[in-house]
Amino acid sequence: MHKLEVCLGYHTDCGPAREYRTKRVKDARSEAQKEIEEYRKQKEEEFKRFEKEHSRGNKKAEDDANQATEEKLKEIKQIGGEKGGKVVDDLLNAVTSVEPKPPSK
Repeated sequence: MHKLEVCLGYHTDCGPAREYRTKRVKDARSEAQKEIEEYRKQKEEEFKRFEKEHSRGNKKAEDDANQATEEKLKEIKQIGGEKGGKVVDDLLNAVTSVEPKPPSK
């Protein structure tokens, strides 16, 4: 040892202290990782609950929209059944009986 080290009280054998610090750093790192995992799991559970609660409202809105669509389709089919023949006759009449007229100015 140098005289200066002896005078200041330095020890060259600081291996155990270094190992202790290294162990504390590793322990702190693993503890922090555990806390991060727990926090992530908690937030995932909260998100799943939130998603589940709000997806029910979407399901109801979707069912309501499907019901309204079915009612409109029934209405359109009913009108088509009642007036479909007349529309087809008018269309055929317009296509088959052509009356050419000169454009008017």
